Amino acid sequence: QVQLVESGGGLAQTGGSLRLSCAASGSILGINAMGWYRQAPGKQRELVAVITDGSSTDYADSVKGRFTISRDNAKNMVYLQMSSLKPEDTAVYYCNAHVVGLSLRSLELWGQGTLVTVSS
Repeated sequence: QVQLVESGGGLAQTGGSLRLSCAASGSILGINAMGWYRQAPGKQRELVAVITDGSSTDYADSVKGRFTISRDNAKNMVYLQMSSLKPEDTAVYYCNAHVVGLSLRSLELWGQGTLVTVSS
């Protein structure tokens, strides 16, 4: 059973920083793209950042220059360094990964979500 587990959410002040981590565990042969999404109250889930297995990255316009996504392929982990946080960054953040397991099929997985609250 492959799963994603996030950590690192919490409360930050405007202008502060937080680092989210996501670990993939289980019988994993490889991981393609990994990313972070977020869902604010009353809003749809939106892409925050994505990183390919070749470490190419892309970001939502709203976080460019403030957030950095990275991954450690040896540890099957993805990170999101968030800086210059704004109240509008408040949301539940979800890790996402396209994982190749023993079936040799790529499965899209989601973490359980971690809450980030930015106070003004």
